[in-house]
Amino acid sequence: MADSTSPGFGQTGEGDAPACRYARESDAIQRFFLRPYFLSLTIGVPFCFYKMIFGISIMRAGAAGGTFFAVAGWLIIIWAFADLLMNTAYSLQDFLHIKARFECCTFAQFGRFFSRPMVFLALDTLLSFSIICLILWSGWIAKLSPVETLLWYIATTLNLVSLSVVSLYNEIRKV
Repeated sequence: MADSTSPGFGQTGEGDAPACRYARESDAIQRFFLRPYFLSLTIGVPFCFYKMIFGISIMRAGAAGGTFFAVAGWLIIIWAFADLLMNTAYSLQDFLHIKARFECCTFAQFGRFFSRPMVFLALDTLLSFSIICLILWSGWIAKLSPVETLLWYIATTLNLVSLSVVSLYNEIRKV
């Protein structure tokens, strides 16, 4: 099996023109998968939708529960919108080839103060997946409005299909 150090994988050698072209094309695809606008569209924005739906669901579940649920719900919705704005601006900066002046979400931005934005981004990812699980396991998924259900489907489709495409591409690239 060829790897990045063996001839034929973009290395100079006899008859390697197709391999060089393949390496350039696959590297370009790999770079695309790592671009902030791709990551924001397929991970960041879907996570914002999940957070928004969670905030709305908390408010709905706590309608008779008083102010705590209302405040918690609104704080989560504000967090979701802040992250949505940050993801959009972050990916736009990348698309326009402008150096990012801030991170892609509030947690990563907070992590920047500690020189650890990726650690805080990982924490945001953990919280987002926990939110997904909570909505599913609580049964709130069955109580979503048609618009919330549509947002859930869009988020899930973007997130899972992109993960599958990237995984498939990486496996094909190994062959």
